Amino acid sequence: METGMEVGAADYAREARALMDEVVRTQTEAVGRAAALLTASVLDDGVIQAFGSGHSEAIAMEIAGRAGGLVPTNRLSLRDLVLYGGAPVDVLLGAPGELERDPGVARRIYDLAPVRPQDAFVLISSSGVNGSVVELASIVKEKGHGLVAVTSVRHSTQMTSRHPSGRKLLDLADVVLDNGAPYGDAMMPLPGGGTFGAVSTITSALLAQMVVAEVVRALAGAGRTPPIYRSVNVTGGDEHNRDLENRYAGRIRRGA
Repeated sequence: METGMEVGAADYAREARALMDEVVRTQTEAVGRAAALLTASVLDDGVIQAFGSGHSEAIAMEIAGRAGGLVPTNRLSLRDLVLYGGAPVDVLLGAPGELERDPGVARRIYDLAPVRPQDAFVLISSSGVNGSVVELASIVKEKGHGLVAVTSVRHSTQMTSRHPSGRKLLDLADVVLDNGAPYGDAMMPLPGGGTFGAVSTITSALLAQMVVAEVVRALAGAGRTPPIYRSVNVTGGDEHNRDLENRYAGRIRRGA
């Protein structure tokens, strides 16, 4: 696309829609396999454990604890080191990206989580190369859990892993969901070079909701009432949600 500074909202929306269509076209089969893995966990009384750092945490939030989503879900976070592990707040105040590049935090995050053997994991990282997420993926597979990765294959394959093993998230996952984001995430050209307009959050959220839709369909097909959150901003939402959450007491966190 040749452009000057006239590029704006309509141009971004057009490109984002085109990428969303591409993701739907190319990832539907992988979405089905990811949903089958997660459905099997839920049917076995498992919880879906979601982790993302940086902007990828938004997708973990899309999976765990939101209206219209599955109740047996739990969000893991770098903040767990402080909230549940007693680490000083200072550990979260380093240079941007420093903590998520540290493989050493992954074991602590896993050990602090209320994980059971039948739980499945969804790990989100558009680059798929940072030490914490790759190490967490290694631990998840070492422990025998099913693992779904949401990543950008295009970006990840152009990067060198920041994990000592040289592996990337997509090397470890049972199912890879490709969000289609370009290298560097931003997709709109700037005059004189460079790009703006990140897109990975949009396409990753789309993939997350597609997977949830397939899990709901599979649970209903198995004769199970899908355990779905209602908005707390509708009448009866709090009571409905509390009843469902009680089934997973001590296994799902709904903190900060």
